[in-house]
Amino acid sequence: QVQLVESGGGSVQTGGSLRLSCEASGYTYCMGWFRQAPGKEREGVAAIRSDGITSYADSVKGRFTISQDNAKNTVYLQMNSLKPEDTAMYYCAAARRFGSWCPSTFNYFNYWGQGTQVTVSS
Repeated sequence: QVQLVESGGGSVQTGGSLRLSCEASGYTYCMGWFRQAPGKEREGVAAIRSDGITSYADSVKGRFTISQDNAKNTVYLQMNSLKPEDTAMYYCAAARRFGSWCPSTFNYFNYWGQGTQVTVSS
């Protein structure tokens, strides 16, 4: 079992930046960030494999950066040039399942954090 603890959400104006952090209680093969806005389905935002390979949703490419500190079992999501449509609850996710699915797909995450709210005002 892996516990995930997120931090770093908050409120910013359009164009601002936030950095989310997620600490895992143990080893993970793949970690990612998802978000869910009110009335919308949850969507994958970014993922990173333990060897550092990353992938991003088209909507955040060039603005968000996912990174990790393997020594700390921690993943980060640096969010720049934030837009009102980025407003959502952001969830950290993790998986121990090996395979080429990570980081290009978001289908096999089975550990989830409690979520942290990100609000971007215009």
